[in-house]
Amino acid sequence: MLSFRVAGKVLARKVELGQTVAEGDILAVLDGADYRLAEDAARRQYEAAEARLRQAESDWQRTQALKQDGSVSAADEEHARSALDTARAAATALRSQLEIAHNQAEYTTLRAPRSGVVTDLRFEAGQVVAAGQPILTIASEGEPEIVADIPEDRLDSFRSGTYRAFLASDPGSVFDVRLRELSAQAAPQTRTYRARMAPVQPRRLPLGASATLVVKRVDSAEPVAVVPATALTQSGGKPAIWVAKPDASHQGVGTVGLVPVVVHGYRNEQVLISGPADGTVVVSAGVHRMSPGLGVAMSDPPAAAEMSGGKP
Repeated sequence: MLSFRVAGKVLARKVELGQTVAEGDILAVLDGADYRLAEDAARRQYEAAEARLRQAESDWQRTQALKQDGSVSAADEEHARSALDTARAAATALRSQLEIAHNQAEYTTLRAPRSGVVTDLRFEAGQVVAAGQPILTIASEGEPEIVADIPEDRLDSFRSGTYRAFLASDPGSVFDVRLRELSAQAAPQTRTYRARMAPVQPRRLPLGASATLVVKRVDSAEPVAVVPATALTQSGGKPAIWVAKPDASHQGVGTVGLVPVVVHGYRNEQVLISGPADGTVVVSAGVHRMSPGLGVAMSDPPAAAEMSGGKP
């Protein structure tokens, strides 16, 4: 977020939302009349101080010349030296004030510190802005990144995983990403940790687009099941699913039971879990109406949960 370093009334806004700018381009201009007057006043004070310094140097040189024949006393010499030092110090101080006034006049023009795209505007021409007030944001297209907020209970698996991503606008194009930065402190509102991911291979990412991040752990070969998100429920505050077992005494009928599971991740409308054995029949609809021992109709052959190796 960019801001002016001085306060003032905005004379002109040179950019619009979504506009591409280059480094050094003028973004906005403040009314700098007062700052230019202050710079002119500081310059005149400095010029006067320079004149006094030249006079003090001339007096000091004459004092030194007259000292050779004893025409000046030690007190006169000391007075001339003191006047020279005072004039030199005053000139130095006023030169610094002139530089400050000049810089403030220059600060009335806001320039782009880098090339990029304007993604946020918070001011209009004619508005009075304060020094340091955020008014504009520029996003760099040269360093695309994906931002995700990670829950605290997923930090360990997130750090030790490998990462892939795909855009909502192009779900068929999956690309590898790397962890660029992971916040050391949780956000106070969400209690999540901000992670910034960058493509491994350079590629262009549309600004503001949505992406799905897939994290896969490589330190375990435990198989996982891919089940519909509607199949997931809770038992004692922990994740669980309802499974159906065939009833040997009744063809095409089964009974349901609740099985605890471990959730490893999410894929759009699917959940990655471990716990049930391979071939387990999972109830994916109406889980809120299930109760232990309830009879359900089963298809033949039953549809089992899809199993895959590795832990995402």
